[in-house]
Amino acid sequence: MSKKVFIGLLFIFIFLSFVAFQNAMPESKNTRIQKELKPFMPFALKKRVAGLTIINTKTGAEEKPENAVVYKRLDELEKQWGKRYLILKNNTLSVINDKNETIKNIKIETKKEMDFIHHFFNLPQTN
Repeated sequence: MSKKVFIGLLFIFIFLSFVAFQNAMPESKNTRIQKELKPFMPFALKKRVAGLTIINTKTGAEEKPENAVVYKRLDELEKQWGKRYLILKNNTLSVINDKNETIKNIKIETKKEMDFIHHFFNLPQTN
């Protein structure tokens, strides 16, 4: 009986570890679009003894989320930033500043890139 209990507990532990790992994973991103946007996003990760800190390089504000959710929180901050500073018009993604001036235009080349923008940033298409 104790061997079955041990094996059962082992499988439960493995299953819960897998679920926790899946929940801590950030959303998948389109490499090209993310690379183009990264210089404009004001967020950086800083190592600290207890884990990672998210720093807003524009304001200097720091967030110290739990290690298990740091990448999820970074995704949330990037999405909020995208809602404010990105405009999708036709097949062009524009990065704007606080004065609503266009800083950079990024041509959307594939349907996967467009799907990523719609899914991740939830941007409406404007004409």
